[in-house]
Amino acid sequence: MGPDARARRLMEVFDLVGPLYRKVFRRIEEETPVAGVGVGVRAVLDLLHRNGPLTVPQMSRAQALSRQFVQRMVNDALARGYAETRPNPAHRRSSLIALTPAGERAVRTVVAHEHAQLRRIGGDLTDAELDACVKVLGRMLDLFDDVDMDGTTPPAPPP
Repeated sequence: MGPDARARRLMEVFDLVGPLYRKVFRRIEEETPVAGVGVGVRAVLDLLHRNGPLTVPQMSRAQALSRQFVQRMVNDALARGYAETRPNPAHRRSSLIALTPAGERAVRTVVAHEHAQLRRIGGDLTDAELDACVKVLGRMLDLFDDVDMDGTTPPAPPP
């Protein structure tokens, strides 16, 4: 497949990703099984669950979200007792954020609920198809690695 045909096909993927993201966002917000765990707090808790304690800038980069937004979600998680701050030996002014036992229970509950939802997808998808989907979406994400979500770096001129 040539570059133009591939670009047209990749636009089909973009056309699906946006509505999918918005619908998943809405469903998570409507059906969260744990009080106060909307999509933003859920993302923070899940990231901490998978990676251990992180700083807000680290979470921001990992999620391609602005630091300000991640900080608001962290503040919400802290206020609800789902996370706590810890001293950061590597950086005095940037605390580590860690899950509390309540946060661990909350994220496990939310992820189990989401897993139950995803089990409803028909069984005709193969491992190869899912591998291909992950590969395509990963390549598309890689294309935009240079995007600065905080707006602190001026955009590069077009090639």
